[in-house]
Amino acid sequence: MKILFALLSVPLLLLSACTPVQNPRIIIETDRGNIEAELFLKEAPITAANFLHHIDAGTFKEHETFFYRVVRLDNQPRSATKIEVIQGGLYDDEIVDTITPIEHETTQTTGIKHTDGVLSMARNQPGTASTEFFICIGDQPGLDYGGSRNSDGQGFAAFGRVVKGMEVVRQIQQLPDSSQYLLQPVHVRSIKRLY
Repeated sequence: MKILFALLSVPLLLLSACTPVQNPRIIIETDRGNIEAELFLKEAPITAANFLHHIDAGTFKEHETFFYRVVRLDNQPRSATKIEVIQGGLYDDEIVDTITPIEHETTQTTGIKHTDGVLSMARNQPGTASTEFFICIGDQPGLDYGGSRNSDGQGFAAFGRVVKGMEVVRQIQQLPDSSQYLLQPVHVRSIKRLY
């Protein structure tokens, strides 16, 4: 009987050793519906780990969090490179400025391109991202390394993608805005890990 158990255990151990590790999944619960995303911890270890750190540390719970900016083709008349995204985070610059920024991981380094549903970090200069993030609507190559959206050519740090809830993202993008800022920001009730 012990030999039979040992023989049955070997294939199970081999199977578990060959099973790929799943990417962490998170859920962003908003007043407009939920957005579920997977984070690419292996490909973007600095950026994805930073986002998970802020979830685990309660940063998004401690401070009010919103989707507050929407960029559509019709509301960026002075931009040579048009993009389509929604942006969220803590919004309040006085709070954001107190949070330690992270090293910039380019799309050239990670291989994660700004395609439909990709999560990426908002920033000013490279190395200034901390809590503010955005979600791409459609493919946005201008946001990749070497893209023309930023004059520094470094692009933005992509670190995950939406797996459920793109209809919520698109709905938020269509809300009324003034100069890209929502007239009524969408409250993010929570951001938490699913696994």
